[in-house]
Amino acid sequence: QVQLVESGGGVVQVGGSLRLSCTVSGFNLRANWMFWVRQTPGAAYVEWISGISEDGERTSYARPVQGRFTMSRDIATNTVYLQMTRLQTADTAVYYCATDRLGATKGQGTQVTVSS
Repeated sequence: QVQLVESGGGVVQVGGSLRLSCTVSGFNLRANWMFWVRQTPGAAYVEWISGISEDGERTSYARPVQGRFTMSRDIATNTVYLQMTRLQTADTAVYYCATDRLGATKGQGTQVTVSS
């Protein structure tokens, strides 16, 4: 079965950076897109923020994070990453890696808190 384990969250000041990791098992990264989604405090649903293609050649980002976040992956270790820079208070959320854009299958999440 699919197992997704996120790590790397924490507390950071506005303008700071964090790198999130997600180890993937039971899911073929070579045959599927992979995504990061997040759920901000009080939100009823997760928000899609990035995706990486099955060949690792293409990435896609939601407008609020474009130019600040970079998604990548390491096929050898079955790990996907989200490098986050120029963090803003609006980025405070629980971040999940997911096998679909809606976050129907996702890990336990990692908390990112951006303080001003």
